[in-house]
Amino acid sequence: FKAVTLASLRSLLPEKWDSEHEVAWSWLWDNVEGLLKASLGKPAVQEASLTRFFERYPESVEKFKRSLFPTFLEIAPAGQDFLKQSSTRIFFISDKIATLALEIYRYPTRMVQETSAN
Repeated sequence: FKAVTLASLRSLLPEKWDSEHEVAWSWLWDNVEGLLKASLGKPAVQEASLTRFFERYPESVEKFKRSLFPTFLEIAPAGQDFLKQSSTRIFFISDKIATLALEIYRYPTRMVQETSAN
């Protein structure tokens, strides 16, 4: 994947792409690859931890859901231009985000298909 991506970037950005970009992209990809390799086998442990958290601390989960969009809008005020839904709809979306966070561990292939609209 790294080689294909580098070749694509070279052809898509011929005037801008130089050896510094090549080194930076290679460094980035090597680090991402290392992080991915380090996380192999950990999703099951992370799923169990997240499930226990949801079960043991429902008040904290609810607090997270309620604070999700206010925090987002505080960090990125321009996001308000794209959020024209009612409070009820915003809470529904927050709930869905929390649910998807757990489901992505349980059903990764299905979740990728569903969120990619494939």
